[in-house]
Parts: sequence; C-alpha cells; structure tokens
Amino acid sequence: MPAAPTPLRSWIAAANDAACDFPIQNLPYGVFSVGGGPRRCGVAIGDMIVDLAACEARGLLNAGGTFAAPRLNDFIALGRARWDQIRSRLTQLLAEDGDHSLPLVAMADTTLHLPIRVTEFTDFYASRNHAYNVGVLFRGPENALPPQWTHMPIGYNGRASSVVVSGTDIRRPMGQVRGEAGPEWTACRRLDLELELAAIVGADSRMGERVGVEAAEQMIFGYTLLNDWSARDIQAWEYQPLGPFQSKALATTIGPWIVTQAALEPFRSGGAPRDNDILAYLREERPGFYDLNLGWTMNGQQMCRTNYNVMYWSSAQQLAHHAVSGCPMRVGDLLGSGTISGPSRDQMGALLEMTGNGKSTVTVNGETRTFIEDGDEIGLFGFAQGQGYRIGFGPCTGRILPANG
Repeated sequence: MPAAPTPLRSWIAAANDAACDFPIQNLPYGVFSVGGGPRRCGVAIGDMIVDLAACEARGLLNAGGTFAAPRLNDFIALGRARWDQIRSRLTQLLAEDGDHSLPLVAMADTTLHLPIRVTEFTDFYASRNHAYNVGVLFRGPENALPPQWTHMPIGYNGRASSVVVSGTDIRRPMGQVRGEAGPEWTACRRLDLELELAAIVGADSRMGERVGVEAAEQMIFGYTLLNDWSARDIQAWEYQPLGPFQSKALATTIGPWIVTQAALEPFRSGGAPRDNDILAYLREERPGFYDLNLGWTMNGQQMCRTNYNVMYWSSAQQLAHHAVSGCPMRVGDLLGSGTISGPSRDQMGALLEMTGNGKSTVTVNGETRTFIEDGDEIGLFGFAQGQGYRIGFGPCTGRILPANG
C-alpha cells in the first residue's frame, strides 16, 4: 500500500503536535481579548491565536473590516465564497513557508468570549438512542418513541439570552416541582447536562421561503460544542402539554471556537440506520454527519465517549425542517443537535439516561452521583481524528454554583 500523505505542517510548532486540537487543518474562529482591551476576532492555531483584525489592518486579509467587531456575525454574513477565500489565505500564511511575522497572541494570555451574537436558539432531539432511553423511563418500551419521531426532526425554541461561553459558572435554578400534595418551590434537585453539537447558521432566509436540505447545508457556517443544562425535576412538572420551558432556560453553554464545515469535510459520515422512508424535503443526497469523537467529563473524570454519527437527523435536515413552514432563519441562529448518546451506558450524553432517572448511581473520583451537585464541573470534548492530526473543538466547561433561594 502507498504511504499515507504527510500532513500539512505549520511554522507554529505547537500546531504540529498530533494531539493538538488546533492544527493548520482546523483554523476555528473565535473572539478574544487581552487584558482590558477590546474584543476582536481570531483563529486558533496550536497554542496561539491569529489576531484577524490586526491582519486586516496590515492588508493581509480582506474581510471588509468585520474582524474588528466583537462578534463573528458580520464576517459570517459575508457568505461562503468569502469564508473559503479567508481560509485559503490563512492556510497559506500559516504553512511552514508562510508569513512568520503574522500578528499572534498566546492563547494563555487571552480571555475567550461568546463567538457569535446568538439571534435565536433551537434545540432538537435527534439521537434515537437518547429518545428511546428517555421514552422508556417515562412511557415504557412499547411507547418509547412518539410515532412522528422517525419522520421529522423534533425540537423546541429555547432562549438565546441565556447562551453563555465555556468557563461561565452556572447558578442552580429555583422552580416548581411535583410534590406529594401539589407543587413545591425548591432548588432543582435533579440538575443534568446534555452533550450536544451545535450548528451555526451562516445565511438568512426570507419569511415564507422554504429551504431544501442541500441549500440548508450550504447555509451552515460551522459547529461548536453545546451543553444544554437541564433541570429534570422542573422539566417533569412543566413539560406537558407544550414541552420544556424554565427547565431549559437556565443556561446553555457553548464552546468558544467554531469549527468550520471545510475543516470537517474529510470526516463526513453516514448516521444511524433509518426505520422508514422519509418525505422528500428531508432526503439528503450525501451523508450529512461527521465521524466525531464526543464525550463529557465530571470533575475531570471521563464519563462518556460516543460519536456524532450515531445521530438520526443531521443539522441540514434540522435546518430544512425548521424553515419548512416559512420560518425565517438568521445569521447567528444556533441549532442544538439534541443529546448525543450511543447504545451503551458509557456512551450516554446525559445523567438522566446513565442513572435511570436517579435510580442508580455513578462514581466520580470515588464519590457517588445521581445528578449534578453544587461545585461539580462538567466538561464536553470533541475531535475528529485524521492521519497524524486531529480537528478539535477545544473546551466547553461550566461549574455549578448554589441556588439563590
């Protein structure tokens, strides 16, 4: 067999480490600041950040001045042709024979911020394993999946106002829960995480305009990790008949880095097998998933490792379904994949599944848990493994603070 091609290398040494999340093949976008300085756009490479605003000021890049903005929305709105041009130019500048005078900042010296202005947040329910496991807990195996689940992506509209960046502490919510004699007012007793991947919409659509699956894929700028914090006891009391409300509004944590579709293209993959045929507007001409290793940790201990290709509905299918009624989409819309769970206990993306709704425990660094306790820190991780390099998403963490009761 012919030898595997040598991976493209960068003049930034840390980017050539096979275990680095940010090699030259990745180049994810984020927003950073140094000290008390202004927020501006950057690209991660190795252990450094390329200051894109400074690159524009020096005439190295042309993004219409959008990189000096405190969010990526203005750059994203320039469209796919400009995304491709900037990526190609950055690859040229960062290659071994590139421009060694590029304006760089050590990642350790920066503060990372929310990378986009989240215009809307919609969360889906697209893992068959997760949907079935949760359905069994509450409805039994015979009625675990609603009849429409295998025919269309199921989702709900969440709160854009409570989307925060990795590293933000999360306050345990107060709320109504079911009590023996009626509702009780209490701090959440069953706080949970949800391991998800989020798609960032990169183009507008008009009200009344449907979007096909292929067009929907072209509208996606990139992906980031997402933790949909969930108050399970509050959720159980409120979710009928209109679905989750306050149980999901407390917070949603996303990663600081957006990995582009271009970086993930070599890892395109099929998803879970279909149970039935689907309507034409949801059919994909090519696989819409990626071979991504994903998982989560509690207080530094790995609790789960699974893969994005276990999912049933892709982000493009979710976006096409979202717009099928004529709902307008906007640059900066955030689409959560829904909890990503594999078939076994160590592949489950939420404690609700892993503990059977609190009926069993997990052990974390010698301590038992059923749900998340005050002081616990949850971390998500994700990467695609290439030949001699990996496309990583960086950290997505949050620590739980006590309720203000």
